[in-house]
Order: sequence, then structure tokens, then C-alpha cells
Amino acid sequence: MRFDDTIFALASAPGKSAVAIVRLSGGAAGEAVCRLTGGALPPPRQAELRRLADPHADPHCGAEIDRALVLWFPGPASYTGEDVAEFHVHGGRAVVAALLSALAAIDGLRPAEAGEFSRRAFEYGKLDLTAAEGIADLVDAETEFQRRQALRQSGGALGELYEEWRRRLLKIRALIESTIDFSDQELPDGVLDPIAPEIHALSAEISTHLQDGGRGERLRVGVQVAILGPVNAGKSSFLNLLAGRDAAIVASEEGTTRDVIEVRMDVAGWPLTVADTAGLRVSTSAVEAEGMRRARARAAEADLKIMLLDGARWPNGGKEIVGLVDSETLVVLNKCDLLTDQAVEACFGGKPTLKISCKTGEGLDALLARIKDFLEARYLPSDSPVLTRSRHRHALEKCLESLRRYDIDAGEEIAAEELRLAADCLARITGRSDIEQVLDIIFKDFCIGK
Repeated sequence: MRFDDTIFALASAPGKSAVAIVRLSGGAAGEAVCRLTGGALPPPRQAELRRLADPHADPHCGAEIDRALVLWFPGPASYTGEDVAEFHVHGGRAVVAALLSALAAIDGLRPAEAGEFSRRAFEYGKLDLTAAEGIADLVDAETEFQRRQALRQSGGALGELYEEWRRRLLKIRALIESTIDFSDQELPDGVLDPIAPEIHALSAEISTHLQDGGRGERLRVGVQVAILGPVNAGKSSFLNLLAGRDAAIVASEEGTTRDVIEVRMDVAGWPLTVADTAGLRVSTSAVEAEGMRRARARAAEADLKIMLLDGARWPNGGKEIVGLVDSETLVVLNKCDLLTDQAVEACFGGKPTLKISCKTGEGLDALLARIKDFLEARYLPSDSPVLTRSRHRHALEKCLESLRRYDIDAGEEIAAEELRLAADCLARITGRSDIEQVLDIIFKDFCIGK
């Protein structure tokens, strides 16, 4: 990816809107502003209303594009570290198309690639990689908890934690290398004494950070919920009730659902991917058997299982699936209007049941409250930064392996090398080392204009 030219892109959402923002970054941004406005640059970081016109169009044939707010951010005090300009125009598709066309006709300007603005901000030291990933997560955030986590990460909290660990490693590594570099000189007694306790402390901190139950990763991608139960228990109706729409086909015929149907939703700020699965029973149908196999596979992968039982048949039916009930399962009796007083207090698989009616919605609020309590007990974000990607976890595990291999008795050179490897693992997370091969992978998932 080249950084010697000037890029531009629509930085707001595509489509019709009240206002659209087109952003430029690079050495020719200022010249482009002057050519489109026919005047001098506006004062830095102050919005000015300007007339925009295509410098290549015939003025007698409608060269004017729009009247827009123009902002100028001279580098390095800008988002990317380069000269940056923004045009805030009316959000009609024709206006945006005309402006982008005019910019494309100016020499030295080209459309930005996905994530290129943030990539330039990283290259010029405005962001570390974890903050850049946080920006991407903030754009993709669908729920309140996702927004909070992404905002904290984009502000640099996670990168600061890893950089602080790396600085501590570099400091103790310098102590060891001083004994190597000055081995022919007399050094103070106990110069290496602080190293072992510090490595022990770092190892404990990283281990604790890793033992987070996958909170950050789960919150970023969404909690997996599987709806399980016997045929005709009302699983598809329950999915539709949660989703607030007809996401799954509902019919009185048993075995209507044969495949897994997924719906993403926001429940009390938590991102959930809820899967409706095939009913579980003894069957000779090959298609139905495959559906049940997929249901059990989804149950094994789920973070939360909702075992939905048919209240009209209670206590008969459902006994063959009791083995799927565990600590990650909520047991729910549907069709509560058909339950007897004794059945309401029933247990299934050793767990008390909740009651609900998918027909009337009775009991839904109580069930959502239980789901919320379940998620908060396991995944509620802590005040400390949490890792949000598998690449973070992999690098931290490698760092920990190097720290555990540290042994000064094996030789100072070998010990120093293990510390170098550990520090490099941390540097790869934040981008403080030569990791060109992973940059394209990280930034390719960004949207255009970011």
C-alpha cells in the first residue's frame, strides 16, 4: 500500500442522507480544497461555508457541485497525521457522486482503499493496532455493551496495557544484556536479583488477563444461544417472539424445522445470535436425523442453551433430552396457560423451570431478566481492558511460554533471547515491531472511508 499520494472517500454512510462527509488525506489535500472552492484554505479546525465547483467542468454548463462546510486539519495534528480535509455536503446521491468525480479528476488524488485512513493513522503513529481494531469494532457495534468495549479499546486502553508490559520486559532484558556487554567489568552485586520476581509478576498478570472466559471476544462477535427441545414444543414461535418478527416458519405439523435458523438480536445491550434448531426425538427420517445432529452440534457450541419443553404434554415427553441440560442451560416450559399448578413448580434435569406462553407473551420479561443475569454473571465487561481477538490471545500465550522458559542458569544469552521473544509477542499485538504481513489482513475488514 502506497502512502505518497492523496486519498479520498465518502466517510459517512452510503445512500441518501441529510449530510454526507467526504474526507481527503495526503499532501495534495490542501491544493484540492483550493481548486474546488476557488479560494484559500479555511482556518485550521474551523468550519467555513464554501461553494464547491468542479475545476474541470465548463462553468457555463453547471460546474457548481454544492454549497458545503469545509474543514481543514493540517498535519501532523490530524487523524491520519497527514494533511486532512473534509467536505460536509448535502447527502443526495447525485451531490456525492459529482464531488467524488471532481476529486478523481484532480492529479495526485485517488479513491481510498478499505481501512486506508486508519492504516495511515497507524503508520504515522496516531494509532496502535489495538486502537485501530477498536475503531473497526466501534463502526460495527450493534449493542450498548459492544459500543462501550470498542470505545474503550479505540481510546488506547488495551494497547497501553500491552505496551506497559513490553516496557517492563525491555527493562529487565537490558539488565541481563548489561551483564553480557560488560562481562569483562565488575558489576554491582545483585544486579540480576530483580529479574526473577518481575518475570513472576508479569507472568501472573498475563495469565490472569488470559483467564477471562473469553468475555471480550464473546462480546465482540456475539453470544451464541441455542434453542433446543422436543418437536412441536414451540421453538420457532419462541424465536419469533424474541426477534419480534416472523423469522422462522411456524406450523402445527411436527418436525417443521429441519435446519438451524439464526437471528441476531440485542437483548438488554447484549449481542445474541439465537439459533432455532430441529426438534429432538427418535426418527427414521434421514433428513430429520441430520437436523437433529446439527441441533446437538449447535448445543455443544452454544454459550447458552434454552431447553424449551411443551407444557401441554408436561410431564410426558422430553425425558430423552435431559442429558443436554447443564449449568449453561435455562429450562423453559412453553404454553404456560395449559400448565397445572403442580407442573409450574416442576424441575427438569435437576433445574427449576421458567414458564412462558409464546402465544400471549406471558413470562417473557422474566425470562429475559434471567438471560440478562446469566450473561452478566459470565461476560460482564470489567473495568480492566479485555482482549477482543484471537490474535491477541495467541500472541499472549506465546509471550507466556517464553517467560516460563526463562532460566538464567541456562545462560545469560539464552535468557535474554527468551525475554526478547516475549517482548516481540507483545509488540506484534500493538504493531511496535515489523509485522507487515499481518497489516493487510487487519485493515482489509475496515469499511471504505475509515
